[in-house]
This record gives sequence, C-alpha cells and structure tokens, in this order.
Amino acid sequence: MSTKSITKNIKFHQKYLPVYQGLKWIEAELPTTSELWLLGKQRSVVKERGQRDSTEQLLSEVVKQEKWRWPKRELFFFSDPHADADAFIASLVASGGVKKTGKKDRDLKLTSSGRQAHFVIGGDCFDKGPSNLRLLRVVHRLKEQGAKISILAGNHDIRIKLGIASVGMDPDPRHDHFFIRMGSKVIPMLREIVDEYLQGKSALKGIPPTRSCRRILYPPKRWFKEFPKMASWVMPDKRMARELKRLREKIDDFEVDCEKAGLTIRQVYAAVMKWQQLFLKPDGEFSWFFKQMQLAYRQGSFLFVHAGIDDRMAKLINRKGIKYINKEFKERIDDEIFEFYYGPLANLIRTKYRDVDMPLTRKGVEQMRDADIHAIVHGHANRYHGQRIMLRKGMIHFECDATIDRHTRKKEGLTGEGAAVTIIHPKRLVMGVSTDYPHIKVFDQKSFV
Repeated sequence: MSTKSITKNIKFHQKYLPVYQGLKWIEAELPTTSELWLLGKQRSVVKERGQRDSTEQLLSEVVKQEKWRWPKRELFFFSDPHADADAFIASLVASGGVKKTGKKDRDLKLTSSGRQAHFVIGGDCFDKGPSNLRLLRVVHRLKEQGAKISILAGNHDIRIKLGIASVGMDPDPRHDHFFIRMGSKVIPMLREIVDEYLQGKSALKGIPPTRSCRRILYPPKRWFKEFPKMASWVMPDKRMARELKRLREKIDDFEVDCEKAGLTIRQVYAAVMKWQQLFLKPDGEFSWFFKQMQLAYRQGSFLFVHAGIDDRMAKLINRKGIKYINKEFKERIDDEIFEFYYGPLANLIRTKYRDVDMPLTRKGVEQMRDADIHAIVHGHANRYHGQRIMLRKGMIHFECDATIDRHTRKKEGLTGEGAAVTIIHPKRLVMGVSTDYPHIKVFDQKSFV
C-alpha cells in the first residue's frame, strides 16, 4: 500500500474514531491516533503456521471472497471484564458511547452515538473480582439509561451459574461436583456477598452446622466411582483422569483458601444461598442477568461468541441458525446442565483452538460462509498488545480479550489501568481500542476491495 493511500485512509478514519468524554473520571490512558490494523506491530495480524503467502495477501483474499453485510448501527464489543468494574467503566468511555460525569459508578450517561449503538458484552463478567456485583450494577445502569445491550455467556459466568445453582439440587453424580469444581476462583465473590449482605449477629441464623454445610457443598466420596460411569460417553480416559485429579486437589485446597479469605464454611453456604436469591429468584436484584444471557449473537456477516467455533457448531448454525442455538442454550442451562457443560454447545464458551478442543477445519469454515458469516468476534484468549486478527482456516477471527482486569494484568506484568473495546462501524470499519497499544487499530474493508 502506497504512502499516499495510507495517508488518505487515515484521514478518512479520523471522522469515525470514538470521542472520549469524561476522561478526568477514569485512570486509563486511551489512544487518540489511528493506524491501519494491517500495519500494526506486536503481531496485530497473524496467520496459521505453514502458510507460504504473506499475511497481507491471505487477508486480502479472505476479505475479497464474499460480500460482507455490515451492521446498520455502531456495535461496541466488550470482552472479558473479569469482575473489574473500573476497567469496564473505562472501556465504556473508550467506546465513545458513554460519558463519565462523576466519580460514582452511577455517574454514566449515554452519548448521542451510545443511544444509537448496540452494546455487546462478550462474556466473563464474573471472576476473582474485586467487584463482581459492582460490575453488574454498571451494566444495569446502562440498561436504565436505555442502552441496547446483548450479554453473551462466558465460561466463568456459566461455571458460577452451574456451580452455585447445583447446591441444594437432588443428589446426582453428574452435577454433585459442580460447586467444588469452581475452586478458589469463586471465593472473592462469596466474600463480596458476605461483606455486603451477611453482617451482624443474625447473619447466619438458620444456617446448618459446619458438618452439614460441608456435606451439602462437597460431592460424596462415592462420586469418584459413580461419575466416571455416568460421564464416560463425553470424556475420554485421559480427560476423565485429569478431571478426577483436579477435583481432589480442589477439595483439599478449598477450605484452606476460604480461611485465608476469612470465610467459614457456614458463611460460604450462607453466601451461596444469598447468591441464589439474588440471581435465581424472580425478584432478585440480578435476576435479569442470566435471563438476558445468550450463547451467540449475530449481526450481518459477524458472529459474536465468547470463545470460538468448531465444525459441529458451524454445521448446526448453518442448518438451524442462531435463534435455535440460543433456544437450546436456554433450555439446557436450566434443565440439562451436565449435557450442556460437557457437550458441543459449550465449546462456544470454552475453545482456545488447542489440540484438545473440538476442531475447526476448512469444512467448518465453508459451513459458516454458506450461512453468510465471514468473521468471528470473540474473547477468551487474552492478548497483551490490544486486539488481534487471526486467520484460522481462512476465517477471520477478531480476538478481543485485551487483558483489562487488574488481576490478570498484574499476573502478566502489564502496568496501568486496562480498558478496551472493539467497534464494528457501518462504514465497513472494525476499530480496536486498547490501553496497551499506542494507536487505534483500524480494519478497513474498503481498502481491500
């Protein structure tokens, strides 16, 4: 691409870059200039191994193959906030769709572009914290403001839902382990609930003694013999052995980790009961969250999921469509939790395209193209230099988990407050905004056509 063409494109993009409002109320440092995504450094565009053609040539061929259908309104995709409310708020400001008007979480106002746009939250609202409940209240604040919102299921969200909802169910080897399977990751959220709702002398009134709570929360000893018989049809021997080993480790560690967080088993059980009231009862403060949750969302030629796609799901989407996928998800997440969690539907929240995951081949990509889907937009696989384009079997994947939450940033050695948003614009632009890249990355379909 010539220098003249690059300059012309950059001038065109400037008209559509997000306008940040309320920067003084956030700590994240957001990029203000743009560059063509294809020219980005730190592997902004990646091809699979073994491809002889250049990345630019491969990308150009994929973009030219079909006529893409673009959304009629701006779409803001936020992925993997992992219970960091401050990072999520900063990401809302980064979209240009929300203005921060003060220091409180409620001090948010939709901008003119935000009132027209569609906000898609790409999963994993839950995690270690520090602010699971705060983050959900921010999402609800957007709803109160009239924002059009879609919430996708993430693996952390579903693990929490299945794990806590399973407590109190009739004994069944297929799900007796779901609570303990969450391990220590659930403890910070339970701590939040105890701190906010379970204080005072009567906080544990009616809660059974420790031994009874432990019996309810933990799988019985016979589970280790019964579960392999029940689950052999979905788990190869190696995966089964790994599952049993991991659960033994989590059983050994759980109470030790609870003690470190200042929680007794009775408090844990009380927090679980409170969570069920907050999230599963019709009048619960957060009852809207799982009711609104979808497994996949489609707009034009773009498919939005938490993790990715595989051949079986590509075939199902081609034949049945996204409405069918979401209908199956709604039914199974409540009534067939084992079949969902270990079945093919859950690959949309789980895959990282590893050898152990269900495969995506060129046959699956052809199924997606037959369904007029030409780009997958997802999170789940965290990146350290903003969003990335990955070409998998000739299908464009926009990888949008830009590592915004403070726990992961600290673990990965990233500094400063994180924020990121991926913007799908009707002018055939995809823009990646991240605190960890100096420019807004702009994918411009017209530059390839």
